[in-house]
Amino acid sequence: MSHPNFFDEVPKISLYDPLAEFLGATEDGILQYGYFDAVRLAGHSCPTVASAYWAAYKALSFLYPDAMPVRGDIRVEFRQGSTGGVTGVIANVMSMLTGATSETGFKGLAGQFDRRRLLFFAVDMPGEMRFARLDTGRAVYVAANLQHVPGSPRVSELMANCLANTATPDEIAEFRRLWQERVRRILLEYGDDPQVFVVTPA
Repeated sequence: MSHPNFFDEVPKISLYDPLAEFLGATEDGILQYGYFDAVRLAGHSCPTVASAYWAAYKALSFLYPDAMPVRGDIRVEFRQGSTGGVTGVIANVMSMLTGATSETGFKGLAGQFDRRRLLFFAVDMPGEMRFARLDTGRAVYVAANLQHVPGSPRVSELMANCLANTATPDEIAEFRRLWQERVRRILLEYGDDPQVFVVTPA
């Protein structure tokens, strides 16, 4: 399956999922996700999907500094409602990575492995997103300020031409290259920039 090479350069996220171990999905319960998994889930690669993946990476690194994150043991909250802006897209990525769902998730087995009531929207809080461990209560706010990662000024014009079906093959190729170049920069050049990804203990 062909995709931009930089997808494979983005650090992966490894988690322990007790449900995966219990049901034999993996022998040791360890699951690994990469940026391409988020792309496949969303169906596209864009700044929003990239920021969602990396915000989760930063949050999990903070919550579990000396241990592997436990999938299904993390609560995720959003300040915006589920239909506000790009919150829904981000929440889908967060759900995949953390196991957190609302009422539509896995109901559990004999009171264990319940993945419901771990994902919340329209929460009155100071940050954009809040992640918390269920076992220790350790929590963190993460915000993504993508305005600090400028894209090419050509993108808007090229996108308009592509949407209007007036772009030449060369313009289509240029648009795609420039679009993914900004995604690459967000993940690989600005991923540790504290102005772009703001991590605040909660």
